[in-house]
Amino acid sequence: MRTNRGKVELLAPAGNMEKLEIAIHYGADAVYLGGKDFSLRNFSGNFSLDEMAEAVKMAHSRNVRVYVACNIYSRSSEEQAIARYLDALGRIGPDALIIADPGIVAMAGDRIAHIPIHLSTQANTTSIGACRFWERQGVSRVNLARELTLSDIGEIASQTSLEIETFVHGAMCISYSGRCLLSSFLTRRDSNRGECSHPCRWKYAVVEEQRPDMVHPFMEDERGSYIFNSKDLCMIEHIPLLIGSGIASLKIEGRMKGINYLASVVKVYREAIDSYYENPEGFTVKKEWLEELSRINSREYCTGFYFDDPDSVSPNYQDERPGTIHRFVGKIVEKTGPQTMKVAVRNRILVGDAVEILTKKGPAVQDRVISMIDKKGLDTAVAQPNTVVTMTLSRDYEPLDLIRHAEEMTYTGGRRSGD
Repeated sequence: MRTNRGKVELLAPAGNMEKLEIAIHYGADAVYLGGKDFSLRNFSGNFSLDEMAEAVKMAHSRNVRVYVACNIYSRSSEEQAIARYLDALGRIGPDALIIADPGIVAMAGDRIAHIPIHLSTQANTTSIGACRFWERQGVSRVNLARELTLSDIGEIASQTSLEIETFVHGAMCISYSGRCLLSSFLTRRDSNRGECSHPCRWKYAVVEEQRPDMVHPFMEDERGSYIFNSKDLCMIEHIPLLIGSGIASLKIEGRMKGINYLASVVKVYREAIDSYYENPEGFTVKKEWLEELSRINSREYCTGFYFDDPDSVSPNYQDERPGTIHRFVGKIVEKTGPQTMKVAVRNRILVGDAVEILTKKGPAVQDRVISMIDKKGLDTAVAQPNTVVTMTLSRDYEPLDLIRHAEEMTYTGGRRSGD
């Protein structure tokens, strides 16, 4: 396996402006986002053209790259609208477009050749021959199919000048390269058009044709059956192998996930990547990384197809994990004085509550709420969701640091599968 020519990129999702700020704050090198149309995450908030221009400007001011997803499989009736959209993106100037549809690839190459094209995983690129084909079409980076092993990826990376990008963390679609029709059939929401209703997460049972009133569960489990439900991907323990394979960009899934998830995952992978480059030979996985990732997920983790391990890609029949998942309290929006800061509250919090603050570096900091003042300038003992208070803690923190309830964080032992 060859080594990357430069430091591997950490690529994070940004479903809206707030998520963009959080991704940048916790250390993403690049973000991917979508517009209101022609993106595969129609329910993530997304960006208007004006918002996208603002997002690109803000990210570039912090030396962060922006990739815009235009990765639907289009219809003929949309051709003119897509052409206008590409022209607008050409004026905004993101660092690349993420595209799956060959027709949109060709159109982008003709209309906005100055914007690089990254091929979406939806194109299910699985071979060096396919990579060479896409390179001839003007593509500069390929997000390889998630079905490939790390050995397959290393072989492809060693034989092409294309940049190679792969997913390293987040939800995995049970369908081949994410191209599923289940949502279309059951809810008339096309997953290949950004409207997936995630029916693979639903509970199912078998009904025999001649006995329609008899429902048979797939397994003896009071919670029901999860015949499609895949585990979530987590490759934090394998950073050296990922980098050594020649991958240029490590991508985190989750444009529809909240900022609590985003902050934790970006922070952990940022620290792991930096730790590797500081001392490649002495790289070790820190317990605090595993602990942090265990707190934000309700499904088991696995290593996907990377190591050709059947257990890592089998359905996940357990929808709960032992222990508790911590509760996100709020986001620091402004520092107002020594140990005091304005906080946008997302969940109820009381004076005296034990909290911990997720800072940009190092383990989360344990603290306690000393006092709170409401928007009228009055002392308050409780802050409700969707309010803003001035909070006093025992230390100083930065805007965009997140606050969580410390007492709800029971360590579950980290990863339970795919180790």
